[in-house]
Amino acid sequence: MSKGYGQYCPLSLSVELLCQRWTMLVVSRLCDGFTRFNDIHRGVPRMSPTLLSKRLAELERAGILSKQKSSSGSGHEYVLTDAGRELEPVIDHLAIWGQRWARDMVDDDLDPAFLVWSMHLRIDTAEMPPGRTVIEFKFSGAPPDCRQFWLINRDGAVEMCLKDPELDVDLLVTSRLRLFVEAWRGFRDLRREIEARRIKLYGPAELRKAFPSWLQLSALAPYPRIRAGRERRLARSAG
Repeated sequence: MSKGYGQYCPLSLSVELLCQRWTMLVVSRLCDGFTRFNDIHRGVPRMSPTLLSKRLAELERAGILSKQKSSSGSGHEYVLTDAGRELEPVIDHLAIWGQRWARDMVDDDLDPAFLVWSMHLRIDTAEMPPGRTVIEFKFSGAPPDCRQFWLINRDGAVEMCLKDPELDVDLLVTSRLRLFVEAWRGFRDLRREIEARRIKLYGPAELRKAFPSWLQLSALAPYPRIRAGRERRLARSAG
């Protein structure tokens, strides 16, 4: 752990652990219910596996999680303790504050792998056809090796794929990365962007029509942008 603040204040003692780089995001993934190392890592795709291992060990020593043998008998799971679960409303409030007040996004913030990982948690599978549905996403404006992703719904279980699953694609979605992130966060109207063909859908008409009802957008999208800037102007024009 990095050097502390040299203060007995409980806030100081908290932030010397929780305000280390990536730590709160790791706790957030645990709050989302992910317990296996690889699943947690998918939710923080720009974090190195080595640093993730270090942060998990620090959180274990701090009593925020416990490392347990997996119920399947293979590998380990990381499970929040009572102390860890008390952080969930703290993280929720920080996220809401960020949606309202944090700085506007810059290009370096636009991580397409995190976008698609977030989307796979927000698919309303009850609105989707029974059986298997494969959605492919292609984002322009992303790094060349990070432009193509797949979401697969199999009867209510949604999987994110970073590599071609070699399955027939039912619906292809193409967009500029920044534009789609802005729609995901609620700064643009998703249906309006589709109608304007700034987000393009390719596939059967019934699937193209249904897509906006499948994607529930970020859980933070309903919170209005307050900080002045480009994102607030976008949100106001979308409304």
